[in-house]
Amino acid sequence: MDTALADRLAARHHLHTQGWIARRSEHFRHLPPPALEAWIGPEPDAPACEAPALSGAGWLLQPVGPAATAGVDARWLDALDPAQRNAQFADLPGPGDGEAAPFAWAHRALCRQGLRLRIHTPPGKATADCDTVWLHLHHQPRDTVEAPLLVMTLEPGVRCVLIETHDRAPSACGHALVQNLHTHIHLAEGAQLQHLRLALPQAQDRMAQHVHARLAQGARYQQALVATGAAYHLQRTVVQLQGANAQARTAALLLPAGQVLEQQVHTRLDAAHTAAHTEVLALAADHERVVANAHSRIAPGAHEAQVRQRLSGVALNGQPRMVLRPHLEILHDQVQATHGATWGRLPEDALFYALQRGLDEAQARALLTEGMARAVLERAFNDDPGAQALAQWLDSGVLAQALARQLQAEVPHAA
Repeated sequence: MDTALADRLAARHHLHTQGWIARRSEHFRHLPPPALEAWIGPEPDAPACEAPALSGAGWLLQPVGPAATAGVDARWLDALDPAQRNAQFADLPGPGDGEAAPFAWAHRALCRQGLRLRIHTPPGKATADCDTVWLHLHHQPRDTVEAPLLVMTLEPGVRCVLIETHDRAPSACGHALVQNLHTHIHLAEGAQLQHLRLALPQAQDRMAQHVHARLAQGARYQQALVATGAAYHLQRTVVQLQGANAQARTAALLLPAGQVLEQQVHTRLDAAHTAAHTEVLALAADHERVVANAHSRIAPGAHEAQVRQRLSGVALNGQPRMVLRPHLEILHDQVQATHGATWGRLPEDALFYALQRGLDEAQARALLTEGMARAVLERAFNDDPGAQALAQWLDSGVLAQALARQLQAEVPHAA
């Protein structure tokens, strides 16, 4: 038996003996994930239902700008080949035994394809003289049940803007898909990554996307997420600030669009003078369900660490179920930490003013929701080139597309 198959069988054995995520799990009790069988697919020796090799499935990397390819190393790896599998999982932490560990074990059991990106300073150039690297990374499903992997490393002082998109036209694939994506990001000393993420699954899909980021001294990570709902949709981000003066800022727009959606953001501040800011805006209607969890842990010795959590929910109509859960775990005295959760409806005075300007109610509601959404996302990218990238991204129609999906989900109820 080859080592790749043995590794996958060992992961399956672990899941069957240790069990799947319990319904009483604190982190998943509001939206429990589907059972284990949904995530691991057929047995390893069963015939695969893979997309044609040239169909564009898998990871598609598109550099942006004439100098974008300088300092970018990309390797597409096949996890069914033992040597490539070893390279694919090299230096990555094991699945562990935490609350979300079953997802990691299921990923090891099913993972077939991966992409490793290394962003570095081109030979013969000083880091300070290098331009920001702009990349667009799009993922198309390869199979009806899949576990893709992305590993991204930024070397010291490198600056990068990454636009990551996950969507597909229903005409391209009519199947309901299951995806368990894991992304591992390592920012070396002084590296900066502005990460724009779009996740628009189809209504019957089941999706779990996990982002694990580790930040060295002086590194900075900024993430802006736009996500819509599905039969099951989990967005989980874990950020470890391991070096002094590291900073992380995440902002999310959650749009259940007639389905369910959950986001979890876990930040660990392990060093002095670190800072983590989390902001979420959930827009829901009718009987939709959306959950936002923010958990920050300030470790002993994290002197002058700063944490800010702001979770907001807006009921567009009906009685949606919105669960907003900020949580702080503070194990050091000299820190600054604030958190809050608020929910309500669209402000009546702003809606009235928009109607007085000649807009009908649908136009007024769309204008207000887009303004609120843009404000939340822009606060995560308050500097160039991140702010420039976000503005171009939003102006391209991404936000309008996601909001239209949300507002269209309200039509049957309104009728």
